Amino acid sequence: MVGSFGSITSALSALRYQQVALDVAGNNVANAATEGYVRRTVNGVSVSSAAPALWSVYDGHGDGVQVGSVERQVDPLLDARVRREHGSLAYLQTTQTILARVEEGIGEPGDSGVYAAMLDFKNSWQDLTLEPGSDAARQQVIGSGESLAQALRLQVSNIAGEEADQRSHLLNLVSEVNDAAGAVAELNHNILVTEQNGTDAGTLRDQRDLLALRLAELTGATVSVRPDGQFDVVVAGESLVSGREAGTFVLASGVTPTGDTDGSPITFRVDASWGSTVLGTTPGGKVGAVADVLTTTLPAYRAGLDALAADLAATINTQHAAGFDLAGAAGGDFFTYDPLVGAASLQVAISDPALVAASSVTGGLDGANADALSQLGHGLDDYQKLVNGFGSRVAAVERQTANQAALTRSLDSAWEQQAGVNLDEETVNLVTAQRAYEAAARLLTTLDEVLDTLINRTGIVGR
Repeated sequence: MVGSFGSITSALSALRYQQVALDVAGNNVANAATEGYVRRTVNGVSVSSAAPALWSVYDGHGDGVQVGSVERQVDPLLDARVRREHGSLAYLQTTQTILARVEEGIGEPGDSGVYAAMLDFKNSWQDLTLEPGSDAARQQVIGSGESLAQALRLQVSNIAGEEADQRSHLLNLVSEVNDAAGAVAELNHNILVTEQNGTDAGTLRDQRDLLALRLAELTGATVSVRPDGQFDVVVAGESLVSGREAGTFVLASGVTPTGDTDGSPITFRVDASWGSTVLGTTPGGKVGAVADVLTTTLPAYRAGLDALAADLAATINTQHAAGFDLAGAAGGDFFTYDPLVGAASLQVAISDPALVAASSVTGGLDGANADALSQLGHGLDDYQKLVNGFGSRVAAVERQTANQAALTRSLDSAWEQQAGVNLDEETVNLVTAQRAYEAAARLLTTLDEVLDTLINRTGIVGR
């Protein structure tokens, strides 16, 4: 009798365990498409009978099964690697997006770019050599010169517009970093309290993992796990989240709160209860990409345009001053250029075709000075080097991005195999749990019949 009632307990434990298994498998299926969801598995533990009393004999074989744990299928090492590679990919993709947009604005090679305008300007001087007295040819020189200056000013305007957009973008990214850091600190607290109360915190852990991944994509942040399970987040060597507390990620210099430049290099700072520290290096991720583009890439290209415009103005003005205009007066400046403003200030200084100094002798129309002007380089080689250098930088980033994307996809695939929900596998788990539940129920039915026979029919034969 004792053994029979013990079997009922075993069957009951099986029903309860398989019910949990069904619930977990069903929850996995329901969240198969939920971003950041980590599949759960049930670990069963065999229940052993209590130690028998002295001199007693135990002839049982265990008292059933119980749920040992419901575990999230995570690999901390794989998670750390995924965060690191996603941070690197975010840096490269952001850089590629910005540079590709700038390259599109440069418009080279093309019929409306700066290079084409330089060729037109050079050719207009050659045409004037053939007809030095022609007002149309002289006006063409002025018009092509203004087209060249306008093309250069347009490129500078595009660069300045991109810089303004990226400064605003950087402010938004900094705000997003602080929101995510605060949420991680809050989840650290909530997870700790929840698990201390004996409640499963798997969903909260899923949310925290997503936020940690987002911080890695934003700043290249790294995560360390405390013995009590809380996350500590470090950005560029400085602590941003420490347990239940989060610091404030701040743009220390380079960009004003309104999105303007303050003329100084871009730096970052973390303000927290444990101190205020300026980051010694630029963060990674999207924040680092935008900061690097604003600090080095775009300023370097604009400086190249400024140097090109300055050299063009100086070269043309020097040769133009060596000739004589239609009235026989010495030529003046053909371009105006302000070195404090740069290429954005380049303009044609004359509007009267008669002031074009095409001649090399006073009172003559030999066109020799126009020929000398047509022989000048007009910045063609320097501009080509500048554009080719920028294009090489864009191509290099594209290659790096493609390689990093392949590596990241490989890690994502490994993570998906580890933590993702496989519907076929979960279907098998559901069927297995269902059949085990049915078997446990059948065991109860059998035991009920056995006990009915023992209790109600034993000893009634012959009555």
